[in-house]
Amino acid sequence: MSAARKRKVRSGAADAGGVGQRLRRERLKQQIGLRELARRIGVSPSLISQIETGKSEPSVSTLSAIVSELNLSLNEIVFADADPGSGHRRHGQARVDSPLPAAALSPVLVQQAANRRAIHLDSGVTWERLTAEPDPGVDFLHVTYDVGGASTASDRLMRHAGREYGFVISGHLRVSIAFDDFELAPGDSIAFDSTTPHRLANAGDEPVRAIWTVVGRGASTELHLPGSD
Repeated sequence: MSAARKRKVRSGAADAGGVGQRLRRERLKQQIGLRELARRIGVSPSLISQIETGKSEPSVSTLSAIVSELNLSLNEIVFADADPGSGHRRHGQARVDSPLPAAALSPVLVQQAANRRAIHLDSGVTWERLTAEPDPGVDFLHVTYDVGGASTASDRLMRHAGREYGFVISGHLRVSIAFDDFELAPGDSIAFDSTTPHRLANAGDEPVRAIWTVVGRGASTELHLPGSD
């Protein structure tokens, strides 16, 4: 990723510490112990602690598992708006700082590229939200898979509720679905049921940029591939 690209993404980034704090707050609100949450999703308590304190960035699969176990949407945790109004309102609509009651405010319609909310994950993946306001029912994302980046470890697949739609802008993305592998080149697209075990990984020597949409995401499960133990 170029230096200019990094500056652009970070301008609206959701820092790991902020995400960790929100995860911890929700966990405590639901009265779930740290060790209990770790047991439920199959990771170590120390990893949960490091994520909550911002000392470690979660992988795609770990973050999805935590959010699902807490019955939250990714938008609620990853892209909680600290600066609503970073998008662009249609002419004539009320501003966020308007004295009008909240119910009278019109929604933000346009998300400006320079202000996209983003998070960088430990697995070499960056998610940028493409909606100006949170949409709990849909993940509409610009995703970047750095060279070597993947949604899960090479010996694992993940699955969750919903259906996924992807379009590759640049680079080559390998999508493994159950026992089949597909390599997507620029301009290629794919749609599949997210309940089918799957894995996404950079298959080339340049970053992959893609538009990804997940509708109806729910509980996530990470699976070990046969013979990987």
